[in-house]
Amino acid sequence: MVFNAGSIFVMNIHEYQAKQLLAQYGVNVPYEIPAKSLAEVRPAAEKIMAAGSSKVVVKSQIHAGGRGKGTFKSGFQGGVKVASSVDEAVGFAEKMFSQTLVTKQTGADGRQVQTLLLAAGAKIKKEFYLAVLLNRETSRPLIMASTEGGMDIEEVAEKHPEKIFKENIDPAVGIMPYQARKIASALGLKGDLFNAGVKLITGVYNTWWECDAAMVELNPLAVVELADGKETVMALDAKISLDDNALYRHKNIQEMRDLNEEAPLEIEASKFALNYIKLDGSIACLVNGAGLAMATMDIIQHFGGNPANFLDVGGGASKEQVTAAFKIILSDPNVKGIMVNIFGGIMDCNVIATGIVAAVKETGLKLPLVVRLEGNNVAAGKKTLAESGVAIINGDSMSDAAQKIVKAVGK
Repeated sequence: MVFNAGSIFVMNIHEYQAKQLLAQYGVNVPYEIPAKSLAEVRPAAEKIMAAGSSKVVVKSQIHAGGRGKGTFKSGFQGGVKVASSVDEAVGFAEKMFSQTLVTKQTGADGRQVQTLLLAAGAKIKKEFYLAVLLNRETSRPLIMASTEGGMDIEEVAEKHPEKIFKENIDPAVGIMPYQARKIASALGLKGDLFNAGVKLITGVYNTWWECDAAMVELNPLAVVELADGKETVMALDAKISLDDNALYRHKNIQEMRDLNEEAPLEIEASKFALNYIKLDGSIACLVNGAGLAMATMDIIQHFGGNPANFLDVGGGASKEQVTAAFKIILSDPNVKGIMVNIFGGIMDCNVIATGIVAAVKETGLKLPLVVRLEGNNVAAGKKTLAESGVAIINGDSMSDAAQKIVKAVGK
């Protein structure tokens, strides 16, 4: 699972899985075959070329962008390659499969490639960008489109903001035909391509809505020339992030989760319904509520510290969840101190306090621990901590707690 800036935990899926979902809603995608072993590569490449394609695109499947410009730790350049023969496709696959690919989004550790996607090569005439996400200012779905496909949308927004077209959708009625036509027109599509674009745009929105996605992104969406010389629009690359809170409605999508792409501590946290994301700092945070967790990380940094994690125990955590949270935090060797910041609304502060005491005793915690409690049943919670006999530093406020933990860890 991944935490994004909008305070939603999302599940990412691979490109080939995203295209499978898009195809179910009428979005035109290339002929593709995923390969989960080297033995599957040659038959897949043969099928693609037998279907009439003169090229086979071999694409590394990891949950990160920038694959084409990435570098394998073996020294091989590029996680996306275009092959002119079956043998060449197999050769590329042998240099990618089970190798670690480093891109601008993976960090220095990179990601091991355990699935390859083989796709029919496309004769690209023009590239576009298309995405659907939630506009948090209007609380409505937002479609973003640009004629500058193949580029990072952030770069386009910075250098050519006038080239980004935005259309807000009324969630009560969904995308209207005239809105799909406006977007297709903004992309400069005409004739048969215009009609194909309207259908594709509608399909992309319906994928976002029906799958409870946080984001659907096509980069590039492209005009491609088919073998018979005709042109059409096609999703050549796709990324879908799904709202973790809605996954219970989609068993088929839950099965797409690839644990190999997730950090072990994050997987362990999900078993206890904890939202945990590991960061690079030394001060661990245990907080209830995503907004408060972000504020806690900010105030730690404000006073000169570096947060080691984002950890939201939710609005009604049990003693068992608090203990599990401490164990997960202490599994990170970089942690030098812990700040607990709890505001009891639904949460009973005394339940948290009891869990903290139990966790400290069970784990034999030796690191500095600062606890700030406020809200529901706070007096009982503070009494439990004071009478526990364990070494706990009391934080009178969020600011006070942050300053104390930064001082305790020495940075």
